[in-house]
Amino acid sequence: MRAVVDQETCTGCGLCADTCPEVFELDDDVAKVIVDEVPDGAEDSCREAAENCPVEAIKVD
Repeated sequence: MRAVVDQETCTGCGLCADTCPEVFELDDDVAKVIVDEVPDGAEDSCREAAENCPVEAIKVD
C-alpha cells in the first residue's frame, strides 16, 4: 500500500500526521509521506487520514 499527498492541495492542517505519524509528517506547512510503503499495522490509520483530509489531498492505493 502506498500513500501520496498532493502538496498543491494540502493546507497543512496536520490531521494526517496526527492520525498516522508512521506515514505522514508536516514539512514547511504541508504534509509529506515519509515512507515508500505503508508499514504493516498502519494501513487502517493511513486510510483514516486520507478519508478525513479536509481538502482530499491524500490518495491511498
